[in-house]
Amino acid sequence: MRRSCPIGILLCLALSSFGQSKDGVDTLKTQEINEVTVTAHQIGRVKTSGIGNMELISSKELLRAACCNLGESFTTNPSVDVNYADAATGAQQIKLLGLSGTYVQMLTENIPNYRGLAAPFSLSYIPGPWMQSIQVSKGASSVKNGYESITGQINVEFKKPQATPFADANLYYNTKGKLEANLGGNLKLSERWSTALLGHYEILDKAHDDNDDGFVDMPKVRQGSLQSRWAWLGDRYIFQASVKGLKEHREGGQISHHSSLTTHPYLIDVTNERYEAFTKNAFFLNEEHATNIALILSGSVHHENATYGHQLYRVNQRNGYASLLFETDINEHHSLSTGLSLNHDYLDQRGQLEHCGLDIDERDDETTPGVYAQYTYKLGEQLTVMGGLRWDHSNIYGSFVTPRMHLKYSPNDIITLRGSIGKGYRTSHVLAENNYLLASGRQIVVDTDLDQEEAWNYGLSAALSIPIGEKKLELNAEYYYTNFLHQTVMNLDSDPHAVHFTNLNGDSYSHTWQVEASYPFFEGFMLTATYRRTDVKCTYAGILKEKPLTNRYKGLLTASYAPGLGKWQFDVTLQLNGGGRMPTAYTTNEGKPSWDERYKGYEQLSAQVTRFFRYWSIYAGGENITGFKQKNPIIGADNPWGSHFDSTMIWGPLHGAVYYIGVRLNWNRI
Repeated sequence: MRRSCPIGILLCLALSSFGQSKDGVDTLKTQEINEVTVTAHQIGRVKTSGIGNMELISSKELLRAACCNLGESFTTNPSVDVNYADAATGAQQIKLLGLSGTYVQMLTENIPNYRGLAAPFSLSYIPGPWMQSIQVSKGASSVKNGYESITGQINVEFKKPQATPFADANLYYNTKGKLEANLGGNLKLSERWSTALLGHYEILDKAHDDNDDGFVDMPKVRQGSLQSRWAWLGDRYIFQASVKGLKEHREGGQISHHSSLTTHPYLIDVTNERYEAFTKNAFFLNEEHATNIALILSGSVHHENATYGHQLYRVNQRNGYASLLFETDINEHHSLSTGLSLNHDYLDQRGQLEHCGLDIDERDDETTPGVYAQYTYKLGEQLTVMGGLRWDHSNIYGSFVTPRMHLKYSPNDIITLRGSIGKGYRTSHVLAENNYLLASGRQIVVDTDLDQEEAWNYGLSAALSIPIGEKKLELNAEYYYTNFLHQTVMNLDSDPHAVHFTNLNGDSYSHTWQVEASYPFFEGFMLTATYRRTDVKCTYAGILKEKPLTNRYKGLLTASYAPGLGKWQFDVTLQLNGGGRMPTAYTTNEGKPSWDERYKGYEQLSAQVTRFFRYWSIYAGGENITGFKQKNPIIGADNPWGSHFDSTMIWGPLHGAVYYIGVRLNWNRI
């Protein structure tokens, strides 16, 4: 289904990232957009028509589930997996193309964000009601946003101050006792000035121990955040600014109703404070050729104080980012984008790791200036070729080059073929990114002189839109291969009582195949089925093995039905998660392995019903209705002070069915 959008409407939608170009990646072209074509794929989730394999998760799609935060926004998404990293802190991690979220470049408003220390809990830092849309890009991405994307990018767009005036609220409560409230609204101050304010507060203050192992199944959480946004829209200049603050407190560990544990309980206490700010400035130089120049400045400060039993971990992280971009359309076939960037990361880590016998007092300071150029050739609607090249220089790793290329071929309206190849790099901050590992008795051993991670990603995809009567069957098939040249390997196999971070010495790769079909069987009803197969292997101590705690396959079946005038909406999602390999187990005193060599597949069912009214809606639903949960996820829970204690062997859900109810209030002035 093709839609041509008026320029005025697209201008407002594009302001946060200075536009969505015809090649599907962010540009500065907010002043002139001739046409943006979108292919409808599923209610609220669409495949963009650009050169990259990107899908847009709209606000409509986010309403299909509770979506309390970014991590819960991928419930109906077949490409992104979200799992708990451990059973004690509630840290979550995403996986894309079978690899952990550290290889996905996280962006907010097309600015790199949530790196290093922010990674373990970042999925809970973005409230669902704040989001206007999410863009998921697989494989090699544009070089404009830096060199860090290896498996893809996830970009979050927030609600805009310059959008149609709105005021909204969301109240949510579930059977675990979690209460959440969100407020938002914008205001037009003058013909050119507008502002918006977004607020969030959540509390989970009840201790649950359904498996009776003495540890809470999910930590107590209190979180509050506030974001203030400003925009000024001129004829040849656009200014935007945002300031955001967040504070979160997590409490976990052993609970007091086990009287034998109250004298010396194992407690977890994690407090995070984070402050962010950015400004964007766009100057339009030539309307006919869409010639633009823009300056983006952003910064963040993040403090974390964490206690895991007797282990103390304190971190301060600062980040500064600047980007100067220039773009122009030379003619209808050729366009050019060039730019300069500067990124600075500073980490101050201090800690006392009792079971490792280590006192940490480290400061990491990395500054990386860079320059890029990207050229796009377009031959009508049939062929688009885009090539980009970056040069960056790190004060730690020296100079490195990032090449990336994309190809799109659409011989007709039925089939579209895409291909991509590109390289990505990233700097590992081992303890900051994985500090949830401190909630275990494992020793943490980090090799000195870890290499900068470096990998190639290759991708192929085919999209078919097959007319069947007045409807269309949408089919998508894709394959991605990621091959690491240098990698920081987390080895859980060599010693079941230790985790060893080393440089890669051998092969490490990921193969991912995915097929998807979507069809509207009748008016208001959409059914989508997806199957994904993943083969991820890495060399551990000289032996090539399947990566542990990684599902071999995933099946997803989603159905959405909005009958009649759309006053009701019914959504059901069934996930089939394949089994995988567990890390090497230790031998108990009885001579048995402490856990099975492999874990089996499991299913999860979620459903929601929503009733819409003119200015408000009410919704109710359930997550993990099938009730499956991992039995005894914490190893050695009876003695958390011993070497057998481990809360990181997580492969499945940590709690059973959760039911919820919520109310959304919406006022939009048209």
